[in-house]
Amino acid sequence: MKILVVGDPHGSLEKIKKIPKQNIDLILLTGDLGKADLVRKMAFENIERKKRGLPEKEFSPQQKKRGFMEAYSSSLKVVRYLSRYSPVYTIFGNVESSNFETRKNSKEIGLPLPFLTNSLNSIKGVKVINNRFVKVYNIKIGGLEYFIDTCWVREFKPSDYKKRLSNSKKDSKKAKSVLNSFRKLDILVCHQPPYGYLDTVSNPNAPKHWKGKHAGSKVILDYIKKQKPKYVFCGHIHEGEGKTRIGNTLVYNLGVGGYKIIEID
Repeated sequence: MKILVVGDPHGSLEKIKKIPKQNIDLILLTGDLGKADLVRKMAFENIERKKRGLPEKEFSPQQKKRGFMEAYSSSLKVVRYLSRYSPVYTIFGNVESSNFETRKNSKEIGLPLPFLTNSLNSIKGVKVINNRFVKVYNIKIGGLEYFIDTCWVREFKPSDYKKRLSNSKKDSKKAKSVLNSFRKLDILVCHQPPYGYLDTVSNPNAPKHWKGKHAGSKVILDYIKKQKPKYVFCGHIHEGEGKTRIGNTLVYNLGVGGYKIIEID
């Protein structure tokens, strides 16, 4: 079986079009499907304001909807294009919103928002595999959606530390439970890298106090060491793009629209 794995597309359709896609049996995506330029600009603006001791800027409901729709529309364009060539299985990164999050966001801004999960699953040959595993020709593939690991909160120390730590403990517990349910996999598709591997922040656009820190997940690392999947594919920390090995497991951070083709029996 020939599988194409594509790293965080971020709506870069021109880059995706250059990837060889002929005679591929399955395409896997590591999340962050769409563009998040508007949302990222708003988030980093408030990070900088906090550093200067200024109050956070309150963006209008219309601005927030525009940011959401940029990611939603560009996600659909990328996935629809890829689905012409092969079935596509994807997880969600930190750009995508679950149905639960979308309902919450819609209520907060007082404007209707479309459900990305439903829209993707309605495309022929496309499956969102957040927190579940699938078997394709006896190849077991697990999909773990993005979550905030407690180690990230402790490493990066956000301003709302106590709240974020409390929430991350719940998220990490859920992620650990999901991974335990997978047991042995041939392929794990996750968004962030395992802690300490291909996960060092060095992006010049990142806040200065983030640089040099590890943004990976210890929950994922522990799973890899315990269950030893054949392959792990991730993205998230784009400057960490590359390949490494943890025991017998090959780990690929595919960056933004990077790709790897594997043949597996």
